[in-house]
Amino acid sequence: MIIMEQKWRVLPLKSYDAYMAMAIDEAISESVSAGADPTIRFWIWKPSAVSIGYFQSLEEEVDIEKCKDKKVDFVRRRTGGGAVYHDNKGEITYSVIAPEAMFPKDIIKSYHVICGWIIDGLKNLELETEFKPINDICLNGKKISGNAQTRRNKILLQHGTILHDLDVETMFSLLKVGVEKISDKVIQDVKQRVTCILDHRQISQQEVYEALLQGFTKDKTYYIGNLTDDEVKRAKELSETKYSTKDWNFMR
Repeated sequence: MIIMEQKWRVLPLKSYDAYMAMAIDEAISESVSAGADPTIRFWIWKPSAVSIGYFQSLEEEVDIEKCKDKKVDFVRRRTGGGAVYHDNKGEITYSVIAPEAMFPKDIIKSYHVICGWIIDGLKNLELETEFKPINDICLNGKKISGNAQTRRNKILLQHGTILHDLDVETMFSLLKVGVEKISDKVIQDVKQRVTCILDHRQISQQEVYEALLQGFTKDKTYYIGNLTDDEVKRAKELSETKYSTKDWNFMR
């Protein structure tokens, strides 16, 4: 059972490149493990990026040359799951970093808790969504949010994306989707399975963030905070020595 009376630190929406974004998650995980307040943060990928799951091969999943041509970052996550294209103008990403004891031991139940905060946020936009195990949120049967989780050193990290806009053509140009050539039929099939907020409401990325902030902080004691100096220093170190390196990104 999640402990709602715990005080949460909330880091407001900012933009980061892929390497710093992943490094910040790890730096916060270390500080929470050392006793810092559990943290919710929101960010936008800048520039756009492709992230792959921890167990994937970058070369098998991503067209690296096309990413370089389009100036799109690529990075390996600490969490599992598949390759994801993160559009700078098309989504908002969040992270929840807290002691795992605050959440159900059952993975799906813990996904349900945190995804419930997204559902509450989207309700503020008059969008009725539902949790689809293992880790998706759907609107009218179509996926609008994907999420991933890892637990290390008794700390839970869950991060995920909420689609504001959807650029299937760019996504397919950067991800390797097998030998089948991309056709209008394949693109239409994705559009039948995935949706975005702009398909339903003409609102800005900032308005989506404000709605999500309300959903994530509902019934919680929280304060709007910042990264500490130590977290910034550690994140910069991790960005340079881990997340931007070939050793990490091409490890499989």
